[in-house]
Amino acid sequence: MNEIRLPDATEAPGRRGPRLWLSRLEGPQTMGRGLGFWIAAALVLLAAILYPAFNNDYTVGNAAYFLVWTFMAMGLGLVWGYCGALSFGQTAFFGLAGYAYGVITINIGSAFGATWLALVLAVALGGAFALLIGYFMFYGRIKGVFIGIVTLSVTLVLETFMAQTAGPQWRIGEARLNGFNGMSGMPPLTVPWFGGEILLYAGTTLYYVLLGMVVLVYLGLRMLLNAPFGNVLVAIRENPERTEMLGYGIRLYQMLAFGLGGALAGLSGVLYTAWGQYITPSSMGLTAAALPIVWVAVGGRRDITATLLGTLIVIAGFQSLTIYGSQYALVVMGALLVFTVLVTPNGLVFTVMSQIGRIFGKGRE
Repeated sequence: MNEIRLPDATEAPGRRGPRLWLSRLEGPQTMGRGLGFWIAAALVLLAAILYPAFNNDYTVGNAAYFLVWTFMAMGLGLVWGYCGALSFGQTAFFGLAGYAYGVITINIGSAFGATWLALVLAVALGGAFALLIGYFMFYGRIKGVFIGIVTLSVTLVLETFMAQTAGPQWRIGEARLNGFNGMSGMPPLTVPWFGGEILLYAGTTLYYVLLGMVVLVYLGLRMLLNAPFGNVLVAIRENPERTEMLGYGIRLYQMLAFGLGGALAGLSGVLYTAWGQYITPSSMGLTAAALPIVWVAVGGRRDITATLLGTLIVIAGFQSLTIYGSQYALVVMGALLVFTVLVTPNGLVFTVMSQIGRIFGKGRE
């Protein structure tokens, strides 16, 4: 896993187009391969598809809420685990895209699928902002812990600014920013249909839409990470000087990875805003910025599958703990992070998956 394998122009000359990309669903940068893995993945997906049939709308709505955050977690896994840049700025891109979705939809409405146009524009804005920050960081030779400091500063500055926009002058068209209270009243995602629109409120329909998006993004990232782009990212993480000596523009690769991670965080921000029909500056606060770090660290930052599974498990556990008080949930999350760093630095889920892989691997010998 995470073997450094730089692109070879002569590799797989007979495979082009869709066949080549499908072959990249398995590779050195992602865990899980062979028929057994894909059967297990299909069974998990089948269980997720059948889940609403055995639960009420409230529980399914909570499950949809869990899925909203997976995009930001996978983006952070790409930036931190594969690119080697610890970012506290994912919630900045999350919040910026969420506010952009609110501003656009309040001004243009939701007719004729306009909410999906707003989604695309807001995600693009989050990605563009991440590219801008990434440009100044990576071409400015910022690295190591200073990346975390810069991205955390951007997040806190943006949160502080948005919290001070309470006056009536802080409006964009018909959309008021409302300061610390945040924006509300924006429409949910809608699907144009015969005789009207389908509103994707928190419920079964939204759950299935989000589930489909998670599957597509997960498979897309697997193919991207096993492509030359992902191989170069891992090489940069392990030895940037050697990778640069081989002729790769490492800062361009880092900036593009950071931009993609920001776009995925923005997608989570848009979906969160559409799910709850509100967004507040606290979604970009220090606690909000730290939680994705916990999800990815516990799951396993160097594998996209471990990141996805770990995020869902930790979020579900966190919400269960909040029943007894949010302060207890935060303490447990902090203790879990310390345990992970000291005992299983590669991530709890990643470690368990590795052990299972070794057991089944020995069984085939």
